Amino acid sequence: MSKRFFLVMLAALTAACGQKAGSDHVPASVDTQTYTNPIIHADYSDPDAVRVGDDFYMVSSSFNSAPGLPILHSRDLVNWQLIGHVFQQQVPLDVFSRPQHGKGAWAPSIRYHDGKFWVFYPDPDFGIYVTTAENPTGPWSEPVLMLEGKGIIDPAPLWDDDGQAYLLHAWAASRAGFNNVLTLHKMSADGTKVLDEGKVIIDGGDYPLHHTVEGPKFYKRNGYYYVFAPAGGVEMGWQTVFRTRDIEGPYEHRVVLAQGNTAINGPHQGAWVTTPGGEDWYLHFQYKEAYGRIVHLQPMQWRDDWPVIGADEDGDGKGEPVLSYRKPDVAQPSADFRIATSDEFGSVKLGPQWQWNANWRDDWYSLGDREGWLRLAAQPLPADAQVTNLWEMPSLLLQKFPDREFQVTTKLQLGGEQPLDAGLLIYGYDYAWLGLRSGDAGYQLVHEACPGAMKGCVLRETVVANLEEPMIEVRATVREGARVLFAYRTGGETFTDFNEGLLAKPGRWVGAHFGIFARSGSPTGGGYADFDYVRVQESK
Repeated sequence: MSKRFFLVMLAALTAACGQKAGSDHVPASVDTQTYTNPIIHADYSDPDAVRVGDDFYMVSSSFNSAPGLPILHSRDLVNWQLIGHVFQQQVPLDVFSRPQHGKGAWAPSIRYHDGKFWVFYPDPDFGIYVTTAENPTGPWSEPVLMLEGKGIIDPAPLWDDDGQAYLLHAWAASRAGFNNVLTLHKMSADGTKVLDEGKVIIDGGDYPLHHTVEGPKFYKRNGYYYVFAPAGGVEMGWQTVFRTRDIEGPYEHRVVLAQGNTAINGPHQGAWVTTPGGEDWYLHFQYKEAYGRIVHLQPMQWRDDWPVIGADEDGDGKGEPVLSYRKPDVAQPSADFRIATSDEFGSVKLGPQWQWNANWRDDWYSLGDREGWLRLAAQPLPADAQVTNLWEMPSLLLQKFPDREFQVTTKLQLGGEQPLDAGLLIYGYDYAWLGLRSGDAGYQLVHEACPGAMKGCVLRETVVANLEEPMIEVRATVREGARVLFAYRTGGETFTDFNEGLLAKPGRWVGAHFGIFARSGSPTGGGYADFDYVRVQESK
């Protein structure tokens, strides 16, 4: 089937269904009255959000990936589209020219103040950065290191009614040697610096059973200062709210959202937002192993100046997550919004769904050398890499797992004189790929598995077939529980399964990824792989 014929047929089919062309993320609900959680079954971790007029904007952490700090847009809080990133290259540029797994851009905050958007984000090894933009799609200003120090994380700004600005943040024990406390600073109005040494205003040790208090969000309502802060850890934690009438405390507290009798583990760390009509809602994540930290939406109400999040059946003020609920009442729902996944490589630039494994270079890829194809220039593994596998490969082009179950298919062809590998990759602490190899043995279809990539795995390689031509279609099917089945075809209509029993694993603080790559067999690089398309079919 030709690419042109595929696109014509796909456009006709989606037009008949009243949807956009492409295999993009399907909305969390097609019911006009209700939605189902999670609203985004993908790793948009540590979400924060803000409303400006009728529009909601969400930002999430991105760690070592570039571009980083994704920005999503919605009008109804249920259906979202990915509109860009805060930065294309992560600073310091030289540090992030190599994969820094688990490091980089941790939990950010987004605010709209003084006619512009602000994002404060932490790097646990350097401190808190701030960047601004008049439009959330960018351009964003160069990040300013407004608070330097190791272990300073999870910034939350607040501009008070009297004009004084504040910054609240948490601490990472891995760098600072302690955690479970929140520190408050006075901040310059332009957000570029703090004005004092800071004061601990919340110590988790002062509250029964509280540990790992972090990820604060700072609000003011009805004369109260509120700190929404998760506690208990990523996997099994809960959402606590602290309040006071004096910003320096003391703060009283209440647990307002916990797993309870539901299957939603660790419901916490997110954003309180209000619709134009005055409804209150809460966005948060749930940790789900290989799928990462997926996004849920909870109803929220106020009772005696305390927020109640989710369903509070017994009226004790502590809610539980809802699985399904009526949709927010908004004037213009965004039911046609999608988070893109598939790419036919017909544009002049990569889609925003793609992220590199480190800061990228222009010469890694081209969308113009072969019309309608993406060309990846084969890159060598860094000469001083600690492990001889793809864990430290900067030039992997990756996406988040987009659903519980999905299928991704690509067609690739090798070119150039140098030996190289290229293929379709499932990537995390364990990884595997199926694709092509060129070398002394000619062209081969190869499967490579690497269990325990971070520590240097013993690679398991299988030559599946010897080929006359360096072209193949490969497919990865991900089933519930992140079980992966590879398949391939060389020209016929039927795919042949190649099942090595891969169970996808998360990476360092992130979910698993799928993606494509071209790795040179020469220490100086050379050769390339052309990809005709990447087509993603989700289960919904």
